[in-house]
Amino acid sequence: MVDVRRVTLPGIGVLHSFFTGDGSEVAVVAHRTGSSDLVTRPTGGHVHDDGANTVRLDEDEAHTLAELLGGTRIVESIAELDELPGVPIDWVTVEAADAIAGRAIGDLPVASGVAIVAVVRDDHAHPSPAPDFIVRPGDTIVVVGPNPGIGSVFRAVHHGDAHPGDAEA
Repeated sequence: MVDVRRVTLPGIGVLHSFFTGDGSEVAVVAHRTGSSDLVTRPTGGHVHDDGANTVRLDEDEAHTLAELLGGTRIVESIAELDELPGVPIDWVTVEAADAIAGRAIGDLPVASGVAIVAVVRDDHAHPSPAPDFIVRPGDTIVVVGPNPGIGSVFRAVHHGDAHPGDAEA
C-alpha cells in the first residue's frame, strides 16, 4: 500500500504526496482557487532541487486527469474479476457508432442467465443500471453470464440486431 503524506499549506491549499517504488516523489498541490499543481521529483530529489517538474492544471484538467487515473483502476479491477472460476464476465466499451449509443440500456435484448451488472462511466460504476439508463459513447458495459449470451448482448451493443434467442444457437 502506498503511504500518502498530507500537509495543509496555510493560505494556499493542501499538498498530497507519495514516493514511487523507484524513489521518485509525486505530489499534488490542491489550491483553494480550484487549480492544482502536479509535481514530480526524480529519485533522491529534495524539496529545493531544480529537477522538480511542475504542471499547473485548472479545475477541469485536474478532474480529467483524476478520471483517467480512476477509470484505469476500475478497468483493472474488472479485469481481475475475469479470473474468477465459474463466473463468465466480460465488458465492452461503447463507441459513438454503436447501436446502443444514446439509447436506454433496457433496449438491449438479454438472453436467459445473462445480467448487465454495471455500466462504468468515467471513474464511476453504475451497478444494476435501471432500464431507462442512457448509454453514452465511452461507457463500459459489464455483463455476466454464459459466453454465448454475453456474445449476443455484445452483438446488440454494436449492431442492434441480436435477440435473446441468439444465445442458444
